[in-house]
Amino acid sequence: MKSMLDNSAQKTATTTANYQIMVDHQQLPLKSVFRIARGAKTQADVVVVTITDGQYSGWAEAVPYARYEESVDSVIAQINQFAECKINKQNISSFINMMSAGAARNALDCALWDLKAKQQNTSVIKLLSLPSPMPCITAQTLSIDTPEAMAKAVIDLNNPPLVKVKLDSHDILKKMTAIKTAAPNSLFIVDANEGWSMHDLFTYTSELKKLNVVLIEQPLPAGKDQALIEFNSPIPLCADESCHTRADLSYLKNRYEVINIKLDKTGGLTEAFKLAQEAKEQGFDIMLGCMVASSLSMAPASLLTHYAKFVDLDGPLLISKDRKLGFEFYQGEMQVLNLALWGGAKQ
Repeated sequence: MKSMLDNSAQKTATTTANYQIMVDHQQLPLKSVFRIARGAKTQADVVVVTITDGQYSGWAEAVPYARYEESVDSVIAQINQFAECKINKQNISSFINMMSAGAARNALDCALWDLKAKQQNTSVIKLLSLPSPMPCITAQTLSIDTPEAMAKAVIDLNNPPLVKVKLDSHDILKKMTAIKTAAPNSLFIVDANEGWSMHDLFTYTSELKKLNVVLIEQPLPAGKDQALIEFNSPIPLCADESCHTRADLSYLKNRYEVINIKLDKTGGLTEAFKLAQEAKEQGFDIMLGCMVASSLSMAPASLLTHYAKFVDLDGPLLISKDRKLGFEFYQGEMQVLNLALWGGAKQ
């Protein structure tokens, strides 16, 4: 399957006994500079994997993330190492599941799901016995800027129902007040990306609640959030960097009310699906999140929206050019996946 974007940086291909696995590094320019608490970027670097059995092909997209000690080169190396194993139709799923959770496993896992749907002339929705997806409200993201620039950015979104606001520890209330004034009817998720302290939480959460903030995402650094056990937050707290797979749930209990499921953290749809089920059973609410990437990256996650209280799959809105057949968005509502992009039988 050929890339739908003409910006490939490097490609590799490896043939195994039953499959050919192709890896493609693509650079997706962003509409504007995207700033979070730990840095800024002007493009999304994604890795696209295609698995073909000679008749059918499945593909998927993943985002290597430096915060988790990943790079494009390291993820491609992992995929190429995987492809050098003696993979066949009987063991490919097992080999993928043995990989560490992360972007490489995500790309392979989701490409295999897409391939299985085409091989069996069905959809991933049916393979997983999931309900039919419905349109849903997704958060739209504001990156860190001045209070005035962030207020203008939210105005440009034209009364969005749900906004995700990236904030560091500078001018927290000043920025949120400007944004709330510019969009008085919107609800807000504040994402600190590990950039706050307990002092910030104690000082600002009550005021943030008055500014329509309904969720605070990862305020403290992962692994340094013991103090949250004793903190009675007026706003629910969501674990992002602290939550990767089901193995983290016992640690997160009593610290967070919500977990953010991202397939680049879980290592694909297989674990994300199991994590969503188990988290709900344990009483967590769920947020479905994403890295900055195209609709191909959002596609597998979108099948889990019925589990989620909050959806944050607006990555395609941040890039300059999305893929053909990508998601459509209307006034903050994300439309259902076009199965011709990913997850459906060959047309």
